Amino acid sequence: MVVRQGLRALLTTEEDFEVVAEAETGREAVDLARQLQPNIVLMDIVMPSLNGLEAARQICKQVPATKVLILSSYSDDEYVQRFNEIGARGYLVKQSAADDLLKAIREVQKGKKVFSPAIATRFQDAGRLPGQPGDLAMANRLTPREAESLQLIAEGKTNKEIAAELGISAKTVEKHRQQVMNKLRIHDVAGLTRYALSKGIIKSSTELKLA
Repeated sequence: MVVRQGLRALLTTEEDFEVVAEAETGREAVDLARQLQPNIVLMDIVMPSLNGLEAARQICKQVPATKVLILSSYSDDEYVQRFNEIGARGYLVKQSAADDLLKAIREVQKGKKVFSPAIATRFQDAGRLPGQPGDLAMANRLTPREAESLQLIAEGKTNKEIAAELGISAKTVEKHRQQVMNKLRIHDVAGLTRYALSKGIIKSSTELKLA
């Protein structure tokens, strides 16, 4: 909430920007993007109900004219790579200066891709640009539905609750749960929760209180 308020205050000072909506969850962000079809969506990674990766994936697929720009405290190469693979137009760390963020939004609007300098340098030093195939591609990567199920499981929801939220049967949820466990080689909910926390899919209770 505090971060969103700060971003709104920053963006509304610019004459060529208009903030048309804000979303508290990834699922709400997807719904609003479909309804309003904004030019740009500024997206975080850690969001309840549907994390930023899955929300961005759905927006890029369902509203292709909307450009997604990631603003996150996570700058791991894996995150950058995966967001690029689904069609995000840029990736900035939250420590970026306000002027850099405003410039990045304008560059993305022009159709360019934008990355924080440190991220771009790392990929260039490795001899490839963000978004090109690399060692981060994994054969056991979760499908979008499995990733959604993982997040909801880690958030403590039951099969029945997950089925209602995703519009599928409890039996299908159980199938997704088993596939997630098999792919990640984690066979209990506590382990899945720790994995989701380590990957920034969900927030810890401490982070939620500070947000």
